[in-house]
Order: sequence, then structure tokens, then C-alpha cells
Amino acid sequence: MSHRPAWKSVLAVTAVSAVLALSACTPGGDGGDQESKDAEASDIETDVAAMGDLTLDVWDQEVRGGQAKQIEALNAAFQKKYPNVTIKRTSKSFDDLQKTVRLAITNDDAPDVVQVNNGRADMGQFVAAGLIQSLDGYAEVYGWDERYPESVRSTASYSKDGKTFGEGSLFGMPQVGEMVGLWYNKAKLAKLGLKPPATLDEFDNAMKAAKAAGELPVQLGNAEAWPAIHDYAVAMNQYVPRDDTRALGYGREGASWTSEENVEGADLFVSWVKDGYLTPEFNAVPNDTAWRNFAKGQGVFMIGGTWYQADLEAAMGDNLGFALPPVGPVGEPAVTGGTGLPLAITDASDHADAAAAYIDFLTDAEAMKVIQANGGLPVVDGDEAIAKGAAKEVIAAWGTVTEQDSLVPYLDWATPDMSDLMGQQLQKLSDGSVDTSAFLDAIEKNYSEFTDTNE
Repeated sequence: MSHRPAWKSVLAVTAVSAVLALSACTPGGDGGDQESKDAEASDIETDVAAMGDLTLDVWDQEVRGGQAKQIEALNAAFQKKYPNVTIKRTSKSFDDLQKTVRLAITNDDAPDVVQVNNGRADMGQFVAAGLIQSLDGYAEVYGWDERYPESVRSTASYSKDGKTFGEGSLFGMPQVGEMVGLWYNKAKLAKLGLKPPATLDEFDNAMKAAKAAGELPVQLGNAEAWPAIHDYAVAMNQYVPRDDTRALGYGREGASWTSEENVEGADLFVSWVKDGYLTPEFNAVPNDTAWRNFAKGQGVFMIGGTWYQADLEAAMGDNLGFALPPVGPVGEPAVTGGTGLPLAITDASDHADAAAAYIDFLTDAEAMKVIQANGGLPVVDGDEAIAKGAAKEVIAAWGTVTEQDSLVPYLDWATPDMSDLMGQQLQKLSDGSVDTSAFLDAIEKNYSEFTDTNE
């Protein structure tokens, strides 16, 4: 997942199905037979300068602010180091990339490198159709398995048939990390005489104090239906063991959405709504309106991802704070997150070894410095010492998450259409159209139907 859950509408699923049908008879796909060009470590060429003149066709979604600056700088540095390589870059917004990459990678002139959303409806489908290559051989040669912790690599790992998510072969390398935490207004929290909450009790007390003081406790805009999934995940993680959350988020058998712990998590979310801790009528408030209102001083907290950092920091400066979600009765930290869109190599690429060297260049220790300098959260090797303001808190928090192995997947990764379903059901749960039991039953039904057939 990149900057938000990818919407898996009926139209999108239909488009994926069409691509998979095409992949069996196009140069980019092998119909899932996996007789693709997955490189063996012993056969990999790493001397890019000796590869002759070539063009790498790269598709990415690094179009905003620091995102664009970092990749432009790294592309220029790569071409300077290897003047025999020309990077032909196609940059699109997240939504536009989602709409077009499916067909692009099945064309005769498919790109060499593409950023692919981690989820089942994208990377999972492409793996199953043999449209992108396993990076296992390259990981061995370049040491990616050692550089990236398993909790990060799992977000771009699948079995080669695409059925098992979160383990198996590596199919993508991300540049940045993502996690959902508590953005907070430092001045407002200090005025309440409080510190960033570390436990559920402290968070509950802070929301009560904010409401009593006439402040909005938690800013939320959920008109698009996906933002509340993050607030719900924080509530769920107070009670559900993180290994269970991983099983559910990765769509594996052996866990249930209707467990006692899941009921407690759903009830907690409902209590936040009923107690008036979240923005009134938040289902009618657009997400962009909500975070901008928070930046203007409306709300003590906002539950959201680190992708808001640059925009919030630009508006709030040193008044912006970031903290990891509180730890509840479950007794162990669990932080919803993942990575930015991983860089993958298409099966159709004629320059896979050069593409892998390019990906290594964009994800090595020096690249992480460039990413951090441009306001990104390096997936590894972030330097807290040179960071300032909220960026310092974010990098420190990410370090804690990776060290404690507390990262858990986005809930909408569970099944190909879970994003739409959960978003819609959360709107109903929050407006009282359904109760906790009906909400969880609907999620469980979709999950069970998927896991029963995903064999």
C-alpha cells in the first residue's frame, strides 16, 4: 500500500481479470506457469557499465514534492554513474498508475521497472500471471535480505502462484516506509497538561480531557470510506494479537474476524464514535478537508499515515508531533503500515540485470539519505540525528517499529475486494446502520469465501 488503500472497485477487478486473460498470450506473461526469467544468482550480471548502451523504461508514482525530487536526483546520479544507460521515466499519480500499469506490463513494449501496489488485487495478481519477476536471485547478490528486515520484505512477498501473501519470494523493493500513528497538536496537548499517550488508558483520558475543554479530540474525514479503516485498525490492535492481525491482513487461514478480541476492538471503535471523540458526521467530510482542518488547529489528534508528514509540517511547523499508537490490553505494540509502492521488474524486461542494479541504486544507503533529505521516511537507515521536528519523531518511531517487529499489514490487504467492503461496512457501523456483530459477520464472510477458494 502506498499513500492510501487502493480502491478495488468492480471496474478495477474487471480490468485485472482482463489483464490476466491477456497475459496467457502476450509477451509479458506466461499464464502463471512461472517459466519466467526469474534470475539465478550465479547468472546475474552486475557490471552495468559493461552492458552496452541501453534504455530502462521506468514507471513510477513519485509525483508530489519531495517524492519527485528524490527520484529525479537519484535517476540523474545513476545516469551519471552509468552514461551508457538512459532512463525513460513515465511518472503518474497513484490513481493513474493503478489504472494503466495493468495493461502496460502486457504490451509488446512493456516497461522494465514499475511501481506496483503490494496488495492482492495488484502485485498478487501480477505474480500469479507471471507478469513480474521474482527478485530472490537479486536479493542474494545485492544483500537485500540482509538490508531489509523480514517484516518489511514480507509486504512485497508472495508464493510464486500468488496465493500466499506475506511470505515466499520477494517481488518488489520499496524506498520508503509507511506507518499509521497519532499526529498531534503539541500546543493543544500541552495546554491540556498531557503528554503523547503510550497506553489505551492514557489515550482515552486525553480524548476525554480534550472534549471537556471544548476541543475536537480526533480529526477524521471519511467521505471516501478508506480513512476510517486506519482509525479502526488502531482500535482493533488494542485487543487483537499482532500475529492474528498479520494472518487476517495477509488473507491466511487460521484466524477469524469474529473472535472475542475482534469484537472488543470493534466495540472500542464504536465507543469512540458514540462518545463524540471523532469529527461529527465524519462520513460526510472529505479526507483532504480533514487533514487541512487539523493543520489549521481543529483537533488535538489525527490518526493517519506518515504520508501526511510533509503537508502537515509545512502548515504546522514545530507544533506538529507524531507518536506511535497506544498499547492496549493485548500488551504488545502493533503498528499498521507497510511501504511505499515497491519497485518491481516486469517479466517482459530485456534488461532485467540493469533494472535490478537500478533498483539497488534507488534503495541503497546513499539513496536513503537523499530520500530523507527530501522529506521521505527511509525504509531503512533513517538518520534520526540529522532530522528535525516531526521528522525526527517519525524516524525514531519507525526505528522502534522495525526493531520490535511490530509492523502489521493494512487490513484492506486481506482479500482482493476487502478495501471496498470494509470501507462501506465501517461507514454503516459508524452511522448505526449495522451493529458490531453484523459488521464483523460481513467481513468474516468475505474473508472465509476468499480463503476457502485460495488454495
